Amino acid sequence: MNKQTVLVVAAHPDDEVLGCGGTIYKHHLAGDKVYLITLTNGVSARDNHDSDDTVIRNEALEKSCKTLGVDEYHCLSFPDNQMDTISLLSITKEIEKFAKDKKISTVYTHSLKDLNIDHQITHKATLTAFRPQPGLSVKRILAFEVLSSTEWSSDFFTPNYFVTLSDDCWNKKMEAMKYYSEELREFPHSRSIRNIENIGSLRGACIGYTKAEAFELIRSID
Repeated sequence: MNKQTVLVVAAHPDDEVLGCGGTIYKHHLAGDKVYLITLTNGVSARDNHDSDDTVIRNEALEKSCKTLGVDEYHCLSFPDNQMDTISLLSITKEIEKFAKDKKISTVYTHSLKDLNIDHQITHKATLTAFRPQPGLSVKRILAFEVLSSTEWSSDFFTPNYFVTLSDDCWNKKMEAMKYYSEELREFPHSRSIRNIENIGSLRGACIGYTKAEAFELIRSID
């Protein structure tokens, strides 16, 4: 099988783990090239935010990328939870600039069916950046779910593509998530360790496996 060149476009550091951390590591094991771009720092919209919070989040991102086998990552500085104040064109151009000359074949990004405005904007900008023009290298675009925002939307996430995960892949996802300890909550919050495990088991059960991550297939070109 030909090696893939993968790009994950995430609104915030930690979305890459929640949405497709196991899948990223599976690509790494397959020898695929994996790039990640995050569009905000994920913390600046919070009350009492200071520079230390940004440093902690960036350190978590670096450790997450190392654990999951991300080959290159880049963190942009669009305003956290205020991406609707920025023109879609500006965001799209930044994604295009990062992807230029990388010959991306597979893209993962947020589902549009999500409560978080940054996730919605990221989805729209990503699809715009990789619109199907002649000569485009991208053959597949998949949208992931993020616990504590996708399931809170009034529009239902409807997965039609599943990636099965071995114990090794799942454990790497959970190891990477623990670096984002500031983002974890106590059970029964949906962004608790227990419920992250639960959604992996549920998505696996949907297809007769122990663990899986689920996606909406936006486009596939053979």
